[in-house]
Amino acid sequence: MILDDFVLFDEKGLYCKYGNFYIDPQLPVTTAVISHAHADHAISGNNNVYCTRATASIMQLRYDRTAAKVFNIAAFNQPFEVGGVMVTLIPAGHMLGSAQVLMEYEGSRYLYTGDYKLQPDATCEPIEWVTTDVLITESTFANPDIIHPDPVAEIRKINDIKSNILLGAYALGKSQRLINLITEHAPQKKILVHHKIMPINAIYEKMGFHPGKYQIYGRKLMKVQDEFVYIVPPFTFDSYIRATGVKRLFASGWKNLQVNNQDTLFISDHVDWNDILQTITNTKPKQVWTLHGKGDHLKAYFKDDIFVKILN
Repeated sequence: MILDDFVLFDEKGLYCKYGNFYIDPQLPVTTAVISHAHADHAISGNNNVYCTRATASIMQLRYDRTAAKVFNIAAFNQPFEVGGVMVTLIPAGHMLGSAQVLMEYEGSRYLYTGDYKLQPDATCEPIEWVTTDVLITESTFANPDIIHPDPVAEIRKINDIKSNILLGAYALGKSQRLINLITEHAPQKKILVHHKIMPINAIYEKMGFHPGKYQIYGRKLMKVQDEFVYIVPPFTFDSYIRATGVKRLFASGWKNLQVNNQDTLFISDHVDWNDILQTITNTKPKQVWTLHGKGDHLKAYFKDDIFVKILN
């Protein structure tokens, strides 16, 4: 039997009262299951954290001693119990170490996707599929009007740019994916990386995911026009607003970060409308619960075929 209140939002985030734990809490809690290491899902200060080794490593890099009191490292596809709920972490394909959270309780299965993507990405574990009774899906782009373009086609656009490029991107996940895409599909480009991104790259390489060819940024290098691509975090990108001798581009799937077709590489690490429909086909849920976005379009699309509940 599906429990309608199996997970609910309270002031600290998404709470499973049947196991007495939070999933990706927004405030510090006693027990947390963390899907991946992006800051909007993985905060510091929790007591007991269950997550993958890569997620723990990145949290420790970013938060140092406040990352968590205790990390409980879980391997993919290896069930463990939290407060009477059986939990299994399933690869989500979003970034290195990202996991869907499968929760089994009293004969029913609840699958929290976290952030996930279906597009191929050599810098992280590919998404895996399991069946579930309830699919708890992020719905950031759950809109039939939003279809993500092919990331390879997007990255190949830089082949036509002969000047040096200043490429803004999130340091964690996006930057490593861009290094890989540029290495594979614009091999003549010489990739430079901001010093803030280098420690994250080191974790990726330690985990066996080598992004591609790159070197740390040097000021003298960018003074020469030699098809350099300098990948920088958003705060550095914004500070170089008057930079000369470079083409400024920003890589994102978020509309609020996109400038225009000439200055944006539309590369998203989230599922679009078609991806969500494919996920529902593959996981075969009886119910779909949405969060981190709007579920209205899914509710209208499935009508009476699948029950859709909007969690927030």
